[in-house]
Amino acid sequence: MSEPFSVRITVRGYETDVQGHVNQSVYINYAEHARWSLLQAAGISQNGLTGRGVGPVALETTIRYRRELLAGDEIDVTCVFEWGGGKTFRIVQTITKTDGTVAAELTAVGGLLDLKERRMVANPQDWFKELASDPSLFGL
Repeated sequence: MSEPFSVRITVRGYETDVQGHVNQSVYINYAEHARWSLLQAAGISQNGLTGRGVGPVALETTIRYRRELLAGDEIDVTCVFEWGGGKTFRIVQTITKTDGTVAAELTAVGGLLDLKERRMVANPQDWFKELASDPSLFGL
């Protein structure tokens, strides 16, 4: 895949704080929206995951704020999965204004939880490959 998966979002007024810029917690919501949009585009639903007895978990999120976002700004939120060995994977995301200005960079560590055993599954990329109708969106 040459271009990362991306969704466009318009910043809503209620997402801003007293200074008029987007509240810090909203950046995580934007990132989460892009992640679920990628899963949906790849053919994976929440019901599909839980029906197979697994669910995604966030283990760590790091945000680097670069430029403020204001109500009415249009942004693109990218989402790229990076696979390694073991039970976890990384998700790298960039929030960019439509003029090309990078507003924030997010890196998350996640995994898939076996909902019955309450333990992380090994090789989560194998699950994504099996469940997705288009695994190429995950770089698989």
